Amino acid sequence: MIYGIGTDLIEVDRVAGKIEKKAGFKELVFSAAEITYCEAGAFKYEHYAARFAAKEAFLKALGSGWRTGTAFNEIEIYNDAEGKPEIRFYGLTAKTVDDLKLGKIFVSLSHLKTIASAIVIIEK
Repeated sequence: MIYGIGTDLIEVDRVAGKIEKKAGFKELVFSAAEITYCEAGAFKYEHYAARFAAKEAFLKALGSGWRTGTAFNEIEIYNDAEGKPEIRFYGLTAKTVDDLKLGKIFVSLSHLKTIASAIVIIEK
């Protein structure tokens, strides 16, 4: 049964500007593994933007948006062995999500030079 669906679009330049101009933004929003992944890519800001969109889409799929007990950098978007995007949680966010007893979480990312998008579907 579907618990929630979330989607988000964001301009790549908006994320790039925050990363370049606001000290600590990357570490506040992205996990260390996400930063390593994005920095290694030729189009790093597209990857950052897609992950930002996925985090926003996840919070929308929860149905409450930003929730007490969640932190952006504790929501991690990673690729499995075949390259499929997945989501995992750390810290207090992991406990908050675990308490909700959610089922499978599906993540889809897309990005172009100027815009990134994500869709998240949560089962319960």
